[in-house]
Amino acid sequence: MPGTESNGREVTPRPTVTEEPDTSVQLTAAPDTDTGATGTSSTWTYDGRTPGPELRVREGDVLGVELANDLPTETTVHWHGVPVPNPVDGVPGVTQDPILPGETYEYTFRAEPAGTYFYHSHVGLQLDRGLLGPLIVEERNPHVEYDRDIVVVFDDYLAEEPRLPSERGTNGGMGGGMGGSGGMGGGMMGDVRPPYDGHLVNGRLPNDPATFEVTEGERIRFRFVNAASATVYGVRLAGHEMTVTHADGRPVEPVDVDSFVFGAGERYDAVVVADNSGSWSLRADALDGNESPARAVFRYDSADGTDAPTSPSSSSNQLTYGDLHALSPLDGVSGNPDRTFDLSLSRGGGPSYTWVIDGQAYPDADPLQIRPGEHVRIRLTNRSPVVHPMHLHGHFFAVGDAVKDTVLVPGHMGQATIDFRADNPGRWLFHCHNLYHLDAGMARVLRYVE
Repeated sequence: MPGTESNGREVTPRPTVTEEPDTSVQLTAAPDTDTGATGTSSTWTYDGRTPGPELRVREGDVLGVELANDLPTETTVHWHGVPVPNPVDGVPGVTQDPILPGETYEYTFRAEPAGTYFYHSHVGLQLDRGLLGPLIVEERNPHVEYDRDIVVVFDDYLAEEPRLPSERGTNGGMGGGMGGSGGMGGGMMGDVRPPYDGHLVNGRLPNDPATFEVTEGERIRFRFVNAASATVYGVRLAGHEMTVTHADGRPVEPVDVDSFVFGAGERYDAVVVADNSGSWSLRADALDGNESPARAVFRYDSADGTDAPTSPSSSSNQLTYGDLHALSPLDGVSGNPDRTFDLSLSRGGGPSYTWVIDGQAYPDADPLQIRPGEHVRIRLTNRSPVVHPMHLHGHFFAVGDAVKDTVLVPGHMGQATIDFRADNPGRWLFHCHNLYHLDAGMARVLRYVE
């Protein structure tokens, strides 16, 4: 395990719950043949579906999930965004031994705080084979009014087995990229995207889109999840304003927008008032690829079902991090930090496809050592031309006035600063949530010592 040779005695992680679960779920990870809207391909799924089954529990309840591994290789499950105790975080070689083929493993934890999360494999490139699903922890007292919620999972669809660019015969050097529009995604320089066949909304390609039927006057809370492996999406809904109410599951002061951008691992909740009858398109454009956008239909039950949905207009009021103001700011992160890390994100040197943090590629990388109770600040500088959605396990962090667990660091010397309280002992992965960047080394372990 990384960091065992470092100085300092490791702090014992807090244990997970031992009481009986309020909700018990059995999941099976297994190969599957997808013959639905996505064509015919070999994929891996939870319970024969991608996304996997929606897991929904009340805030504070104990959730028990027994995973049966029917895959031909080892696997784990990570509960993305939930600050679970370290032993059930699901990172092989860091928090648990991987689950071998034919074995089962039970994850038990208290589902808190409330929010929109998702679960996925944390082994190799398995996420891009379809091993993902939404996890919803319902508030006991929501701060916004709505009539019902709709979970919307965006994903990039790969019909073949995922492989690093170096295994496909290309390393993604300067000028070697596939597609791209520049902007947030980075465009043509410095990276290679997998050969995606398109983009999914709740498992469906745009030629057979998901349809969300609504009634005039309803207040719909959309729970948007970017479960993609390598895609930043720009999301728009035609004919309606979106009121963003949560960022990465955490409540914010409501802010009205007509679009938002989010990277792999990020989530936004937004309330939409159904006050403009008709049939409208919900669209997510891949800002770092040239594939057809993900699309769903937002249709009133009074609308003519044969009418083509109206497409969104150009954005004029896009959400920014500066618009987000947390209703419950993090405790213990005001003033000067106790410990600061200045880290750079970049491509590794040489011909291999490698991504590094401060020149080191995980797992051959020094741990970032912190002490319990510290206010920790991490300043990130992106020396590559492509965006990096950086995710911290086991903690929420402050980004300006927002509270999140994943932050986009723009390319071309873009910067981001995160602050968090060291309040969850253990070993925690900090990594780029572009799956290919992670697999090629862009990760570090935060290690609690005393």
